[in-house]
This record gives sequence, C-alpha cells and structure tokens, in this order.
Amino acid sequence: MLHFRSLDELSLHDTWLTIGVFDGVHRGHQVILDHIVSGAHAMNARAAVITFDPHPAVVLGGKTGFKYLTTPDERLALLEALGVDLVITQTFTRQFAHQTAEEFMGRVSKTLGLRHLTIGYDTALGRGREGNADRLTAIGKKLGYIVEVISPLADEAGIISSTRIRGHVLNGEMVTAARELGRYYAITGPVIHGDGRGRTIDIPTANLSIPAEKIIPANGVYACWAWVDGKKHQAVINIGIRPTFTPEEFAPHVEAHLLDFNRDLYGQQVRLEFVSHLRTEQKFPSVEALVAQIHLDIKKAAEILQGEK
Repeated sequence: MLHFRSLDELSLHDTWLTIGVFDGVHRGHQVILDHIVSGAHAMNARAAVITFDPHPAVVLGGKTGFKYLTTPDERLALLEALGVDLVITQTFTRQFAHQTAEEFMGRVSKTLGLRHLTIGYDTALGRGREGNADRLTAIGKKLGYIVEVISPLADEAGIISSTRIRGHVLNGEMVTAARELGRYYAITGPVIHGDGRGRTIDIPTANLSIPAEKIIPANGVYACWAWVDGKKHQAVINIGIRPTFTPEEFAPHVEAHLLDFNRDLYGQQVRLEFVSHLRTEQKFPSVEALVAQIHLDIKKAAEILQGEK
C-alpha cells in the first residue's frame, strides 16, 4: 500500500475514493472500505482513502486531551489489511478547513483522476461542513465523478460509530467494543522498567508505555492476548494505580502478566488485545490477599482465552 502526506505529491487517474477520519476502522467503516476496494479492483482501478490527522474535532472544536481508538500507524495497517491501495493522510488545519467543498474536491479530482466517490451518510466536507451528500453529488456531476452514499451500519443500540466505541473502551466494555470494531480493541507499546514488585511475589509483569493520544480502557483487570514477536500468549492485564502498593498515584499503569512466557521483554514492542473485563481494580488488606486474587484472575483469564482460540 502506498502512503502520502499530500495530494500535491500525486498525479493519478481512474481512482475510487472514500474520505473520512476512520478512527477505529470499525464495522461501519469496513462496509464503506469493502465497497470501494471490491468496486475499484473489479474495474482494475485503485482504491484510495483520504484521512485526517489530527481529528477535525481537535482543530475546529477545540477539544483538548482527545483520545483515539487508533494511532495513525495503526489506522494505516488496518486500511492496508482491508485491501486499500493508497492512503493520503492530510494534516488537518484551520487553513485547510477554510476551503469550500468545491475547492477541495477540485484538487482531489485533478490529482487522483477521481471517477467514483463513496461516502458515509453523515459525510460533511469543506467550510462550514457544507459538502454533504447532495452538494458532493452536484460537484461530482460538474467534475465528472460518481457519488455513492452508503447507509449507516446499526445494531439494536443504534448506529455504530467511533464515538460510541470510545465510550465502551473508556467504560471497560471490551466485549461490546470488540463486537462493534469487528476485532479486539488493542494497544501497543514498548516494555519499560517498572518497580520490579511483580517478581517479588513471583508474578512478573511487563509495564507498557502507551502513546499519550491512545485511549486506555478503564482501570481494572482484563483477560488479553499479548502479541510478542508475532506470537500470541495468554495474559492478565492490570490497568490502574495499584492501590495496594501505590494509592497516592493518579496516572494509570498498564501491566501485563503473560501466563506462558518467562523471557525478558524490556524494550520490546508488545501488543495487547482486550478480550474480556475480569474485575475492577481494588485495594487489598494485605499482599497475601492480593496474590490470592491474582491467581484467581489468572485461572479465570485462562478459561476465557481457551474458549477464544
């Protein structure tokens, strides 16, 4: 898959395109992406995506501390896995947002040789979000490309959206999040040095450093798959302040105990896929009580993960 940072780097023809942030690349997004990939490839054409970074809500809405379901690199990997041929990650600024929909689509049409634009039901591009489905269709007739609008994907709770899934992750609702994403929610980071306390109780843990912009699930204990060097391992994850030992802390730690692994992981990248929430974080009256509960957590996680193979 090819990746570019600017439309100005391109001069293509006969491109099928979709446009959006696509944070999470969830099941609703996948309907749109599957459509352009299958349609483009049937016509021997490229399937392209224009995505934005940072999120327009950060730039235009002034949201601070905004957290993403997927980092830009994770998003690229997911798009590539779905068969997308070309991604343009457009830096989103106020100056960029000031373009009219017709100005923006004129650039897109010229540089990509746009023939087919597939959009979601709620797409709104350009200054004042004036480029909705009707406006983009009118512009398409003028510039020579077809516009197709895809209906939203919904379940019994309503329309599946990135906003809704962010809420599930923040609440620790990992089974629901996985169902709406179409895969387990995952975080990835290097293993960093912790305080080594896990080894003193014979339950060694790997402490992960997670990108600041990434959503971390609610404090608690989880059954996870941990990926190391392309192999997955059963794991119990604790997210929180470790109140039995460090109740004065506020920033959550992400600690992973791999059930069938005993090698040094310092400096290595570990990917955690969240399968199920086991319990909330709690303070125990003694280290012995904590250790007893951790062994129960390990047993429960192993049972859950055995059923997920």
